[in-house]
Amino acid sequence: MTDRRRPNPIQWLWYALGGRLPEAHRSWVLHDVTARTWIWRHAGRASVLLLPLMLVWLLLPGPLTLRLSLVLMAGLVGFFYSLVYSEESCENKLRKHGYPYGTGRAVRRAAKEEAERDVRERYIARYRQVE
Repeated sequence: MTDRRRPNPIQWLWYALGGRLPEAHRSWVLHDVTARTWIWRHAGRASVLLLPLMLVWLLLPGPLTLRLSLVLMAGLVGFFYSLVYSEESCENKLRKHGYPYGTGRAVRRAAKEEAERDVRERYIARYRQVE
């Protein structure tokens, strides 16, 4: 197993805002965008960009219902577009850190195939035994 060095909170914030981490964190970036929880991690990074904007809109003058509606709509639209382009965003993060484009998809696909193979083998072992 490779040594994955996690970034400190300031480095992670910079990474979430689109910055590049030092070379020592390269394997962590690959793990971050290919782990089983990669979509939740992406949503967390998107929150770093969306929540301050939503907070500013909440503090604008005007009726509370209008401000809450604005914040809700902005959050829905922001998270929708962020999640629609999550794979491309992750691939661009990997490219910034020296990986070829498509690495994230390939690693996630290989992990999915391995997990499906394990499930299939357990199914066959349990239900398709020849007596």
